[in-house]
Amino acid sequence: MTLQIEAVGTVVGGRTEVADEHWGGIESIIRLDPTFPSEVVKGLDEFSHLLVIWHFSQSSPDDVALHARSPRNDPRWAPSGTFAHRNHRRPNQLATSFPRLLGVDGLDLLVTGLDAVDGTPVYDVGPYFHEMGPQGGVREPSWPAEMLTDYWAVR
Repeated sequence: MTLQIEAVGTVVGGRTEVADEHWGGIESIIRLDPTFPSEVVKGLDEFSHLLVIWHFSQSSPDDVALHARSPRNDPRWAPSGTFAHRNHRRPNQLATSFPRLLGVDGLDLLVTGLDAVDGTPVYDVGPYFHEMGPQGGVREPSWPAEMLTDYWAVR
């Protein structure tokens, strides 16, 4: 099955280089398509966080890795499969982030905590609903916390 979609916006500002660490304190704008009517963001400013789907656009399809490997190729962590990672090696090279919404200015959404670089295509934006988040306890192995210790640190 194939799905063709158009970007609804673009990340403007923030970081310009792809990095595995120090995304804390980065502010950027999700600039929505200027052909959209302004009503598309009505009420969005009542939410603290967004759900944003974006594309690892600086990656190549050749980066996709459909096999088990150690996170960040670090042998301290046991190999796990493609779908146990959150990176550009996924088949569609899509990512999901949950940035804090700082403000809405026309079709510009000012955010912090969006780990996408300047120029990144955004394919969907919506409010984060607490009720739609994980139900019950969340379980994960120890390696994500170890690997991401400095992910949200400020440089």
